[in-house]
Amino acid sequence: MNDITRPNASAHPSPLGDADIGALRGRIRGSLLTVNDPGYDEARKIWNASVDRRPAVILRALGAADVIQAIRFAKDHHLPLAVRGGGHNIAGNAVCDHGLMLDLSLMKSVRVNPSTQRAIVEPGATLGDVDRETQAFSLVVPTGINSTTGIAGLTLGGGFGWTTRKFGMTIDNLVSVDLVTAEGALVHASSSENPDLFWAVRGGGGNFGVVTAFEFALHRLEPQVMSGLLVHPLDQANALLKSYRRLVAEAPDELTCWAVMRKAPPLPFIPKEWHGREVLVLALCYAGDMAAGEKAVAPFRALGKPIADALGPHPFVGWQAAFDPLLTPGARNYWKSHDFVGLSDAAIETVVAAAGHLPGDECEIFIAHVGGAMARVKPDATAYPQRQSHFIMNVHTRWREASQDDRCVDWARKLSAATAPHAAGSVYVNFMPEDETDRVELAYGVNYRRLAGIKRRYDPTNLFRLNQNIRPA
Repeated sequence: MNDITRPNASAHPSPLGDADIGALRGRIRGSLLTVNDPGYDEARKIWNASVDRRPAVILRALGAADVIQAIRFAKDHHLPLAVRGGGHNIAGNAVCDHGLMLDLSLMKSVRVNPSTQRAIVEPGATLGDVDRETQAFSLVVPTGINSTTGIAGLTLGGGFGWTTRKFGMTIDNLVSVDLVTAEGALVHASSSENPDLFWAVRGGGGNFGVVTAFEFALHRLEPQVMSGLLVHPLDQANALLKSYRRLVAEAPDELTCWAVMRKAPPLPFIPKEWHGREVLVLALCYAGDMAAGEKAVAPFRALGKPIADALGPHPFVGWQAAFDPLLTPGARNYWKSHDFVGLSDAAIETVVAAAGHLPGDECEIFIAHVGGAMARVKPDATAYPQRQSHFIMNVHTRWREASQDDRCVDWARKLSAATAPHAAGSVYVNFMPEDETDRVELAYGVNYRRLAGIKRRYDPTNLFRLNQNIRPA
C-alpha cells in the first residue's frame, strides 16, 4: 500500500495556470512551491511516511496575511485545503492531493511574559520550541510527550502529557486564539470575545479555521523533575498492571505514570541481553518538589523485580524529548486508540497477550493514565468531552517497508477490536487514523451537536474538511 490512509477526496478543483500561481506569489511574504520547484518533495513530507500525497501548490506562510491569502485562494479555486503545523498528526491531513497545502511550520515564534505568566505562540512551533522558552523562566504550559509534535494540532485536539494531572490539559490553559475563518477574516476568540468559537477550538480540531496565534497561561515548574523509566520483563506484566491501576488511582496529582509494552530498545541502562526482547516499561514524571517526588515514586519502584531502574532528577526539557529517538520521521505508522474508564482484568490480559506478538521491533502498546486537574473540568466546558479520570490506550504500529503494511495494520485493528468490549466508547481525536470517520461523533459525545452548529456558522461549505471532520449541521 503506497498510502494506507483514505485518499482526501475533493470537489472538482479548478485547474491552476501560471497566471494564477504568479498572482498568488505576488500577494504573500512567504514562498510558494509547485511540483517543478526545488524543495517541493521535501516540503510535502510529513512525519508519517505511509502518507504520500502531492499538492498542486504548497504555500509556506510567514504570517496571518499569508494565511488569509491561502484560504481565499483555495476557496476561489475550489481546492482542497490541507493545513500543516508540525505535520505529526497520524491521519496525515497535513498534506493533500491536487489541492493547496498551507504550511505553517515557518511561523515558530514563542514569546513568554514571565510577569503575567502568559505565552503567545505561533502555530508552527513544536512542543520543544515552547518548552525551551517557557522553562527558561521556570514556567510550563501542559503539552504532550514528543518534542517534535506541533503545538497547533496538539492543542486543537485537546493536548495531554506529563503535567496534565497537575495543571490540566493544554486546552484548559488556552486563554485566547487569533484565527482566520473560511471567509478569510482574522478574528480573536476568548471566553469574552466570540466565546462559542473559543469553546469549539478547545478540542474541536481544525474544523473552524486556521489559528495564527495561541495565548497560553503558564505555571511554575522548576527545570529539574523526578522522572524516568522502570523496565520489567513482559511476563510480569499481568500482575504488574493490576498493581499499577491501583497505584495510579492513589497517586497525587503531581505524579503521572504511564505503561508501554514493546521490544526493549538498545538503551545504555538496559542490560544488553534484554535488547530486542518484550518488556513492560513504566514511565514516570513528578511535577513538583524533588523530595516529594522521591516519596511518590517509591511504591512504583517497589513493584516486582525490574530489569532497569532509570528514575532520578532530569531536566524537564530533556525528559520531554526522551522519546524522540523512538519517534523520528521517515517510518510508516498506523494507530488505533480506546479510552478505558478502568483497566479491567480482561482488558489487561488481552493487551498483554497481544504485546507478546508484536508485528515489528518498533511497534508498541501505550497506556496513559490521566485525571487530576483535567478531571475537575465539566464535560461541556470545552469541546473535548472525556473529563473523568481514565486510561487512554494507543496501539502504535511503526515499520519501515511497504511490504509490512498489511501485517502491522491488521494487528492493530485486531487488538482494537478485541479490547473494544472493555472500552468506554470514546476516543482521543488526536490518536485517530484517517480511516475512522465513523468515530468522530463518538469522540465528541454530548458536545457533537453543538460543534456541528458552530461549524455551520463559521464554515458552512466545509472548506476545513481535511481533519477529523465535523460536518456543518
